[in-house]
Amino acid sequence: MRHIFVIGIGAGDPDHLTLQAVKAIGRTDVFFILDKSEERQDLIGLRRRMLADHGRPGHRVVAAPDAERDRATPAYAAAVDDWRVRRADLVERLVAEHLGPGENGAFLVWGDPALYDSVIAVVDDVSNRGGVPFAYEVIPGISSVSALAARHRTTLTRVGRPVQITTGRRLAEGFPEGVDDVVVMLDGRAAFAGIDPEGLEIHYGAYLGTPDEVLVSGPLAEAAPRIRELRERARERKGWIMDTYLLRRSDGGSDA
Repeated sequence: MRHIFVIGIGAGDPDHLTLQAVKAIGRTDVFFILDKSEERQDLIGLRRRMLADHGRPGHRVVAAPDAERDRATPAYAAAVDDWRVRRADLVERLVAEHLGPGENGAFLVWGDPALYDSVIAVVDDVSNRGGVPFAYEVIPGISSVSALAARHRTTLTRVGRPVQITTGRRLAEGFPEGVDDVVVMLDGRAAFAGIDPEGLEIHYGAYLGTPDEVLVSGPLAEAAPRIRELRERARERKGWIMDTYLLRRSDGGSDA
């Protein structure tokens, strides 16, 4: 039986790898890397560095261009479904062609594969098709959410209060009702700048765990212009941005 690991490799610092992840990397014969756009070659390079440090002798790396997603269409859910189907087609072909019976394959996923990532769903889809039989397991990783809280020396929750994790697309529709602490991911449009800043603080982080890390915190009204300037400068320099932030109502609630 073929075996596949879906391995969370942390937010960007090679030291984010857990011992469980290191052991799984050391047991893997074939690593599948779905290349993104050219702007992110430094992330691919970081993956390869991890493999050089922890991979077993003779391991193989199979890289292929990732399926493209239509990000302009208003039919967001349909576009994501179509992208996942094409991604599953690609993964099924790669596994069939490059992973032999009895071998271990792996996908290295930034952060935690259980949080806003499609690899688990795609691998599960391929498994259910039954064309290429394999077993698989998921290795959790340090998410950008956990890294953000740690770098700002804060907690995500406060006594008796929930925390909500959402996306920039959802935040643009308005600050969620009934919660005081909101973590925002996948925000390509700086949605924090479009909401009422009254009574809100922000803990912001970009490129967490990397040499390019950007950290800003403070009242949203004061911090938002600075964050927008920093993130635009960083995007121009690198060609892409990966950021996460915590919005918190600053009403004196104590940390949990």
